[in-house]
Amino acid sequence: MNHMLEELKKSKKLVVGTKQALKAIKEEQVETLFIAKDAEKHVIRSIEDVAKKKHVQIVYAESMHKLGKACGISVKAATAVILK
Repeated sequence: MNHMLEELKKSKKLVVGTKQALKAIKEEQVETLFIAKDAEKHVIRSIEDVAKKKHVQIVYAESMHKLGKACGISVKAATAVILK
């Protein structure tokens, strides 16, 4: 799990934020979706469903704080994606 967050830190093709991530998944541009385990269910439910339908790899981060930090931002993140 932690090595996946390391990949996120190194990635140049990173999209943070549920709205942008969902759009990228629908356009089949996503390699991996990261979801924070403590994100509100109503926020992540639709993106999780679309990702499963599109057969996108889903990685669950321990917390929104850790996901944000892994993305190199100073705020919490519910979701992030690495683009193809």
